[in-house]
Amino acid sequence: MWRNSKQHFGRLSIMLHWLMALAIYAMFALGLWMVGLGYYDGWYHSAPEIHKGIGILLFATLMLRLAWRFISPPPAPLSHYSPLIRRSARAAHGLLYGLLLLLLISGYLISTADGKPISVFGWFEVPAVFSGAGEQADLAGDLHLWLAWGLVLFSALHALAALKHHFVDRDVTLKRMLGYRIPLTSEKEK
Repeated sequence: MWRNSKQHFGRLSIMLHWLMALAIYAMFALGLWMVGLGYYDGWYHSAPEIHKGIGILLFATLMLRLAWRFISPPPAPLSHYSPLIRRSARAAHGLLYGLLLLLLISGYLISTADGKPISVFGWFEVPAVFSGAGEQADLAGDLHLWLAWGLVLFSALHALAALKHHFVDRDVTLKRMLGYRIPLTSEKEK
């Protein structure tokens, strides 16, 4: 039940998928909110620390999720998917993972530009490997903003595609990621 099968996603994949989706949208909202804070606002210093800490945990979760894809490969695509849909789905997932990885790396570069480590809620610290002060922070900050918007918009398209599969195609694509255990004798639900 924790591992993926040829027909269904396992509990760990489902949990990681939805946890990461929630974290990404929460981080996006937090990021947009915190850049508008004034210096004397009570959250001016604590909101970025929360954002950084969650970012490091999200990076660890992404690494776990990628490792899990090799340990427990995702279910096979449904047989009625066309070759174009299969290739598009692989490309879309690759782009989502790539955008998120680049987003997290750019956030790390912003946070460590001054050479200081990132404290993750006081539990542990992630050292600064690269530091270039202002220039690094400015370049990485611009990239971080564009990557964040790109990830959120592309993940919204990903969600719309899942809804299209559910409501238009009436197949079990979305139900598999929601944890439903549907016998796939007939992969399309009538």
